[in-house]
Amino acid sequence: MGSANSKTKAASRRARIEEQRRAERARERRNRIITIAVSAAILVGVAGGGWYLVDTANEKEQAKAAPVSGEKTWSKLTQNHVDKDVTYPMTPPAGGDHDPVWQNCNGDVYTSELRDENAVHSMEHGAVWVTYNDKAADADVKALAAKVAKTPYTLMSPYKTQSSPISLTAWGHQLNVTKESDPRVAEFLEKYVQGAQTPEPGAACTGGKSS
Repeated sequence: MGSANSKTKAASRRARIEEQRRAERARERRNRIITIAVSAAILVGVAGGGWYLVDTANEKEQAKAAPVSGEKTWSKLTQNHVDKDVTYPMTPPAGGDHDPVWQNCNGDVYTSELRDENAVHSMEHGAVWVTYNDKAADADVKALAAKVAKTPYTLMSPYKTQSSPISLTAWGHQLNVTKESDPRVAEFLEKYVQGAQTPEPGAACTGGKSS
């Protein structure tokens, strides 16, 4: 009788142990599956993030390469230094032969008209020349002056004979707008101040003509 009870208890223990082992093996399988799933999710996330960063970088490069809406462009502009007045094919000029001395363009705001040939030299150094005529609103002129004053490689001056109230000109590029609040103003400055169009990147915007 006692022997039978002992056998029954031993069998019960073995069954419990085996059940515990099966449960432990099941937990291990679940943990492996969870680990694999989490690792895969991380890899997908990293890959997705990488593609996102690549796509974002590509979009930025494409934005830099794309022209500003409405701008005019000229290519194959000459770059000779000359000691005479130059007749330019566009107003204000956007490049071409120019004076050996550049106009200071370290955020300089001029209240009198400048000599074209000196301003063109500034644009050769990567400056954006902001000009306006009598049709520009006083508030726009003040806002532009404040913007130019804090932007190196820019200069600003009146230009009575231009057709648009406000013009922004870089080497080979020009944008005409009617108001300073036009979002293309900031876009043009961002794109062309020391932009890829600059014939002499890094050249000075100080130490030139100051009036």
